[in-house]
Amino acid sequence: MHEVIGVRFKKAGKIYYFSPGSLNIEKGEWVVVETSRGLEFGKVVLEKKQVGKEDVVLPLKEVVRAADENDKLTIEENKELSKKAHEVCEAKIEEHNLDMKLVDAAYTFDRNKVLFYFTAEGRIDFRDLVKDLASVFRTRIELRQIGVRDEAKLLGGIGPCGRVLCCSTFLGDFEPVSIKMAKDQNLSLNPAKISGLCGRLMCCLKYENDHYETAKKELPDIGEHITTPQGEGKVTGINILERLVQVEVREMPDMLEYSLDELMDEGYIVS
Repeated sequence: MHEVIGVRFKKAGKIYYFSPGSLNIEKGEWVVVETSRGLEFGKVVLEKKQVGKEDVVLPLKEVVRAADENDKLTIEENKELSKKAHEVCEAKIEEHNLDMKLVDAAYTFDRNKVLFYFTAEGRIDFRDLVKDLASVFRTRIELRQIGVRDEAKLLGGIGPCGRVLCCSTFLGDFEPVSIKMAKDQNLSLNPAKISGLCGRLMCCLKYENDHYETAKKELPDIGEHITTPQGEGKVTGINILERLVQVEVREMPDMLEYSLDELMDEGYIVS
């Protein structure tokens, strides 16, 4: 087992494990850690805990130090430098007539690298662009092509529900979302209604999917014949969220509705 803390470098970024070493670090504090990109500044979002070796990448790196006011000042300066880097890069992209869209620019904490995130339809030959940027900033340059979901995460915005995008507020990782989830939840398959700002299926389709899958296994299918307290009937509709079954019973003038618990408790098991 290894003692770790969870550190996040962006508001809704992925959580990475680091060893606190001999430092007494609490959740909510800011720290400076060493990563593959060099020194980085992050926030502790998971307090000390024990995890198995299969959950960490060994060797586990230790926290360099708790962040101080100078470190926080460096971050603010980096943000201003990143804005200028963004403007320069956009001008260079236009100068080289490259079919790419610059999404974000960011300096690493120790300023030994500038990262530029962009989207493009296909592969882009940006070797000359990198040379130009390196001559301007005189540091290491990395251009990273990202997808439309990552673009939405970086830029943020308001979703169809009227709330700030989940991906830019709390989702650390993107989970696979399929059209089957929309079908299982009886949603309209109109792309405009089930797609987010990124143009992909909305991440929230995943949230209730497990509940729907479990409920569908327990509830009868539409058209299936079941036994009810009033006799045998045919299922004409189901309400998955409330676990209700609508049944058309012979010689009964009105449609009857039963809860699944009611059917099971009374011993009227789906046949």
